[in-house]
Amino acid sequence: MKRAIVTPAVLAGIALDELKHWLSISNPSEDALLGTLLRGAIDLCEAFTGSMPLETECEEILPVSRDWQSLATRPVHSITGVEAIPRDAPPYALPLDSYQIDLGADGSGLIRVSRLATANRVAVRFTAGLSPDWDGLPEGIRHGIIRLAAHHYRSRDAASSAQTPAAVAALWRPWRRMRIT
Repeated sequence: MKRAIVTPAVLAGIALDELKHWLSISNPSEDALLGTLLRGAIDLCEAFTGSMPLETECEEILPVSRDWQSLATRPVHSITGVEAIPRDAPPYALPLDSYQIDLGADGSGLIRVSRLATANRVAVRFTAGLSPDWDGLPEGIRHGIIRLAAHHYRSRDAASSAQTPAAVAALWRPWRRMRIT
């Protein structure tokens, strides 16, 4: 699976304002750095919980298969397009009658290609995320992102551990998706 962010989540000024308030920063000189730290904390939140926090338009590349395949990103709200990717030709939109899609109750996005074409891979475009905006995020997720970004800001000049701080992990743990394999 290879995922690309097509349209990043809108990270409104309210998230930056919360982080600046947490750090007691009032001037805008650090805004670019703080925005980068917020984006990194959101990515780490997704890695820890297994769920994309903010609604984002994505694309995943999957092998062509007649079996149901699950997208790696969750929770999926909609699958908006499927393109075939041939080896030696440009991608093209698959006809609607050549594939099936389904959205699982667990937030999974599923696809299977019923009529195999000349392509060996498909690009699946979809929208996924826990919330469409910052204000809609669960309090523990939102607060954990702020605390992690603040932690990285404070330790930016020191050699710090790559581990998520225990306080942040405790805030995110109720949303962590676990899979038994």
